[in-house]
Amino acid sequence: MNSPAGDRPTNGGAPKGRPRSEAVERAILEGAMKLLEEGVPFAELSIERIARTAGVGKAAIYRRWSGKEALFVEVLRAAEPPEPPLPGTSMRDDLVVLLESLRRRGLANRGSAMLYTVHAQMKSNPRLWEEYHSTVVAPRHELTRQVLRRGQRDGELRTDLDLELLSDLFMGPMLVRAVMRPDGELPDLLAEEIVDTLLTGLRPPATPDP
Repeated sequence: MNSPAGDRPTNGGAPKGRPRSEAVERAILEGAMKLLEEGVPFAELSIERIARTAGVGKAAIYRRWSGKEALFVEVLRAAEPPEPPLPGTSMRDDLVVLLESLRRRGLANRGSAMLYTVHAQMKSNPRLWEEYHSTVVAPRHELTRQVLRRGQRDGELRTDLDLELLSDLFMGPMLVRAVMRPDGELPDLLAEEIVDTLLTGLRPPATPDP
C-alpha cells in the first residue's frame, strides 16, 4: 500500500522541510494496538502487517522506528500512563508518587488484555526486553536514584547506603505486587505503606539536643 499523500520519503529520508505527521504516527500506533488486541503474536507482527492495518507505507514506520521492537516499546509507552510530575516537597513525597505510578500501571495492566499479552510476549523476547529496559525501565530507575540522592543530600536518608540497593528496596515490593503476583492486592495506600515502612529504618539517627 502506498504512503499517504504528504508522507512519502524524499531521497530515502523524511520529507525535507516538513514535520512528521502526528496523525500518521497515531495511526501506526493504533494499528499495532489493534493487532495486539486481536491476539496476533509478536512473532507474526510484521512491519508489513502493521503498515497495512494502519493504512500507511512501510517507509512511514521505518522513518520513526528502527524496527518492530522499537515500535512495540512505543506501543507500551503509549498505552501506559505518563511519568508523574514529582512534588519535590520531600524525598518521602516523591517516592510515594513514583510508587503510586507503578501501582496504577499494575492496575491498568490487569484491566487490559492487550497490555497483559504485550508484557507476556515481551518476557520471551530478549531483544524486545532489552529495548524496553533501556527506554522505559532504566530512565525510571535513574529517576528513583535521583530522588534518593536528593534525600541523602537533604539529610532525609543515611549517606552510608548504596543507592542502587535502595532503589530496588523501594521499587521491589510494588513491582512484585503489580507484575509478578497478578492476584496480589494493590490497595490505595500501598505506596505510602511501603515508603514509610522502609524509611523507619533508613532515616539518619536523630541528633541529640546539646
